[in-house]
Amino acid sequence: MKKFLMQYGAYLIRWQLSSPILAVVLIVFADTNTWLATVLANCIGGCLFFWIDRFIFKSVSKEPIWEIHEDCTCADCGEAGTGYRIIEWLRYDKRQDKEPQYRCSACRIVKMEEVCKRIKKL
Repeated sequence: MKKFLMQYGAYLIRWQLSSPILAVVLIVFADTNTWLATVLANCIGGCLFFWIDRFIFKSVSKEPIWEIHEDCTCADCGEAGTGYRIIEWLRYDKRQDKEPQYRCSACRIVKMEEVCKRIKKL
């Protein structure tokens, strides 16, 4: 709930900042058609505030998110069975990995410790 309120507060501040920026754009385009000036102001505002909103609502997983596959071969020991891999954890993101590597239940713990050390270095 605290995270939601922080995001909501940041969003409200961002919302208030959009008014003067859009007003400046409307003043600059005051000589044009009102509808055209409004559309241009909204497009410029969208280009600016998309990135700010993306930053405000970006989520970071504090616990590792695992992908689990049946009938895999462990990338470390070669054991066949259920395979696990961390796909996201704090600043570690392997969602778009072209060649995912799965590990058995024993090797996944070693990999989790390795990823944890890597995250702490960042």
